[in-house]
Amino acid sequence: MSRTLLLLPVLALAAGMSTVPLFPASAQCRLCDSPTTSREEGSASGPISLEIETSLDFDRLILLGAGSGTATLLPDGSRSVSGVISDISGRAMAGSAVVRGEAGRTVRVELPRRIELYSLSGGRITIEDIVSDLPPVARLDSAGSLSFRFGGRLRIMGDAEGDYRGDVPITVEYL
Repeated sequence: MSRTLLLLPVLALAAGMSTVPLFPASAQCRLCDSPTTSREEGSASGPISLEIETSLDFDRLILLGAGSGTATLLPDGSRSVSGVISDISGRAMAGSAVVRGEAGRTVRVELPRRIELYSLSGGRITIEDIVSDLPPVARLDSAGSLSFRFGGRLRIMGDAEGDYRGDVPITVEYL
């Protein structure tokens, strides 16, 4: 009989505790929110960077005289010439770059269509139709990187002798 009396106060104590919570319980109803199936893009994106590994370099062109001509250097390394340009140096190379950022993210890489190159003597030539080997939808791989190559068509007019320099502004951003 003493056993029954001892068990009763313990059950009463347990029953009393369940009606008075020690911590207020507040939980959000998961069924109340409408579900979404789209990927949540945070407003703050991780850093993204562009590193030029190789500059676009036509090196030396062999000119037959004054006049106009073009030298084309494509991302795959293929070359062609026309007009007063008879050859492109064997050391000419397409540019290459690496984009680094959040793994799996889609990016937009914008290359200019045309840039101007200038010499110290004031000469000017242009690189037109800058192209790359980027896929139509550029996406960073599982390591967060994307490599690509770029080239273009160099157009000269008149006496173009000299060393020419210019920048190829490349813009990269997450989509």
